[in-house]
Amino acid sequence: MAGKVFFSVSMSLDGYSAPESMEGIRATPEQREQDPRPDRWVAQWMELQAWIFPQRFFRENLKLGEGGEEGPDNDVVRETFARTGASVMGKRMFELGEHSWPAEPPFHSPVFVLTHQRRDRWERLGGTTFHFVDDGIHRALARAREAAGDRDVRIAGGSETILQYLNAGLVDEFTIALSPVLFGAGTRLFDGVDASRVTLKPVRSEPTARATHLTYTVHPR
Repeated sequence: MAGKVFFSVSMSLDGYSAPESMEGIRATPEQREQDPRPDRWVAQWMELQAWIFPQRFFRENLKLGEGGEEGPDNDVVRETFARTGASVMGKRMFELGEHSWPAEPPFHSPVFVLTHQRRDRWERLGGTTFHFVDDGIHRALARAREAAGDRDVRIAGGSETILQYLNAGLVDEFTIALSPVLFGAGTRLFDGVDASRVTLKPVRSEPTARATHLTYTVHPR
């Protein structure tokens, strides 16, 4: 039996899933000195994701050391990892991660990257292999489903890629970690969603001291 297609992201209280730019991750010290915005964007990203960094499973998965918090936030991280048999992501997200992920990326399963350029697969430590798909979102999903078997496929991001799958009616479920931060500007998660085709049914709402985890199933309207 095929698994579900889902996404799981953090979002600010005013609806943003990313700051105005993620280029701060790759900015050099000289660029930061000339332009203060990259540092601000990185700080916003860190605040948005602050709920996940202390979690035991997250720390263990990225080999950040022993210890960490256990509880509902940690359960969310662990369950998301456990259900994911393969991931799909956009080229932009891959390019940013390529420079910041460790030698053993946190996926430990196949990742299918949407791109317009052919490229040989890239095998990394820990069971992560990046496959580059240049013939559209449906083909990428089909390959991810095959690789995932009876586990789920995660649309890892970024927001534009998530929106493509959502508007195409290919997402079954999603979870948002609503972080207690405000951006004021940036990338809105649902900017451009075709609301005439999508309806949601609440599954779970779980507030914690760090975030509120909201889960919905997606249905055609």
